[in-house]
Amino acid sequence: MEERIIEVGGQKLYTAYHHAWEGKPVIVFLHDSLGCTQLWRDFPAKLSQATDCNVLVYDRLGYGKSEPMLTHERPVNYMELEADLLNDLLSELHITNAILFGHSDGGTIALITAAKYPETVKAVICEAGHIFVEDVTLKGVYDAWDAYKTTNLPERLQKYHGDKVEMLFKAWTETWTREDYRSWNIEYLLKNIQCPLLFIQGEADEYGTLEQVEKTVNQIAGTSEKYIIPGIGHTPHKEVPEMVLNKTAAFIKQNS
Repeated sequence: MEERIIEVGGQKLYTAYHHAWEGKPVIVFLHDSLGCTQLWRDFPAKLSQATDCNVLVYDRLGYGKSEPMLTHERPVNYMELEADLLNDLLSELHITNAILFGHSDGGTIALITAAKYPETVKAVICEAGHIFVEDVTLKGVYDAWDAYKTTNLPERLQKYHGDKVEMLFKAWTETWTREDYRSWNIEYLLKNIQCPLLFIQGEADEYGTLEQVEKTVNQIAGTSEKYIIPGIGHTPHKEVPEMVLNKTAAFIKQNS
């Protein structure tokens, strides 16, 4: 992996890029609300080996080894802005054949990017993404906030995010629980997704119901497939990594 800090749109982002196969697609990993490059662990490398595809992993602004956020206050359309920034990053690296693998917030950003920049995205794997706000989502956020106040969660996050932890945690929890965020919805964009989509979700996901999956796969213009895993929660790639790896590798081989 070639590790670099790349400045995009005035923001310095940490990237790790493995580009061993000329002309092959690049699997781009998009982390969740509390995640970062390191927390993917060896999953990107294993998927790269299983598919002979290149891999790009990066930390969004305020996460991991990227620059801190200037403020925890986010606009309602912050994930749409993240999609624009991702497109700028792909342009900077001359990537025109991306396969996006996004988890949670990252899954939503992957969907938005595919809708807005169809010429760059070959396929999307959306794991536990959201297209609208549900009561179960808000309960999950409030539960995480309780854990932040009553357990060693801040110390565990500090290992990966350093002194950025409080800012990024506030950015996530305060945005999702704001009154004006309750009506956030990206369904209007789904019809613009022309590439193949695999939507992975644990049946026991504590942050979203299967309605997120059904409404997404039924509204995109491209081919779609869902992979629902019984008894699994919000992070299938960590809870049942081999199942997710095998399913994802087969999907990529079929669509690359």
